[in-house]
Amino acid sequence: MDAELLRRSVAELPDLSFFSGIDVVESTGSTNADLIERAGDPDSDGRVLVAEAQEQGRGRHERAWSSPPRAQISMSLLVRLRGIDPAVLGWLPLLTGVAVVDAVRATTGSSANLKWPNDVLIDGRKVAGILAEVASGAGAPAVVVGVGLNVSLAEDELPVPHAISLTLAGAADVDRTALVLSLLREFARHFTEWRTANWDITGLAGEYRKRCATLGTEVRAELPGGEVLTGVATDVDDHGRLLIGNRAVAAGDVTHLRPQP
Repeated sequence: MDAELLRRSVAELPDLSFFSGIDVVESTGSTNADLIERAGDPDSDGRVLVAEAQEQGRGRHERAWSSPPRAQISMSLLVRLRGIDPAVLGWLPLLTGVAVVDAVRATTGSSANLKWPNDVLIDGRKVAGILAEVASGAGAPAVVVGVGLNVSLAEDELPVPHAISLTLAGAADVDRTALVLSLLREFARHFTEWRTANWDITGLAGEYRKRCATLGTEVRAELPGGEVLTGVATDVDDHGRLLIGNRAVAAGDVTHLRPQP
């Protein structure tokens, strides 16, 4: 990864002026944890951290994972959402999913899409995951969003059997520096549009629906507490919850039970 090009691009390019700076480190435990520690710094807004290897990464439900050196993008960014209604704060990771899909499509030509809430899929297999964590409750909410994108992992390096990498998917371009820049551009674009709309989720929800392969698909949802719900996922509501039949699901592991449309 070309760290100097990343730093220069964030400092000089107008479409990346959203970000206050970017750091690239050889290895760390968790990029999310590192930025959460810096949330008290008033200059941390818009800060980006990328690691060539991550040893103690975390996914949803506190699942642990690590990344082989230089085979993934392990990146976190910190944003402060001034004036936002806490009720719609949960749309930030969904927005990030939209941004990752757009970046992967634009940079590699792969037909990426989303599985609710924010897993990025290619051919039904997970190529990227997203984890958002509130870093500070004082003043404007500070949230750290982490993205883990499988770039060049071989089949035997995948974290789970249903995962995939861009290389295994036949991506035309797997330059990680270009991918990071594209991810940052797409995040900045979608975030700025949402903020300009005064945090109204109408436009964002429409963009999310266009990219979400879960909608219209029969799914199996394993809910907290052990309940299992099966049915057709019809929509997402104003809080980003998945609607299955007459139920709104806020959290759970969702499996697509039939081929995506």
